[in-house]
Amino acid sequence: MNASLPLSERRPTMTLLSGALDVFSHCCRIVLLEKGVEFGVEYISAGGDPAKIGEHNPYGETPTLIDRDVALYDMWVIIDYLDERFPHPPLMPVDPITRAKTRLIISRLTRDWLQPVCNLGETSTPKPSAALRKSLHDGLLALSPIFSSQPYFLGGDYTLVEAYFAPLLWRLPALGIELPKPAAPLIEYSERLFKRPAFHASMSAQEIELR
Repeated sequence: MNASLPLSERRPTMTLLSGALDVFSHCCRIVLLEKGVEFGVEYISAGGDPAKIGEHNPYGETPTLIDRDVALYDMWVIIDYLDERFPHPPLMPVDPITRAKTRLIISRLTRDWLQPVCNLGETSTPKPSAALRKSLHDGLLALSPIFSSQPYFLGGDYTLVEAYFAPLLWRLPALGIELPKPAAPLIEYSERLFKRPAFHASMSAQEIELR
């Protein structure tokens, strides 16, 4: 399967109801593409058609994954399902200690940054608080040295951490975050993620315009 194909040209076996600027939906799109899954995307505008989403998700939220007779919601539930149903390529480490570490990193990314960014709403001009901007700036700067000696967060392999991290890094300019020169290793890491075919193919037209 060619991950460079636009989403609109795919023959789906499952459908993702997705927000066009929703960071959680973006994470799911990346995992689907990294796994090589044939799927379709139906973009739901913010606040639009709650009845359609509500048919599959009692919370009326994106992302929602429809796979034949199964409807799943909540980003982590969807991604965990995809990683188990499509085990190749594996995006979770094999050993239990590293798997637990991976889940902890993802939990912190989600709680500290992804959820607050999601709470800003689906807009091309988000207005994060000064506290959130400082948390992102200082936290990312502190993480940068990790990538001086390894290409990915946990070492030499692309994992689910990258699938969660990449949508956030792409949105930094729109959030008003400019990383300083000491963050060069993190900036290079970001560029590695952005050059992956799956990441390129994952973006909605609105997401492309964020940079």
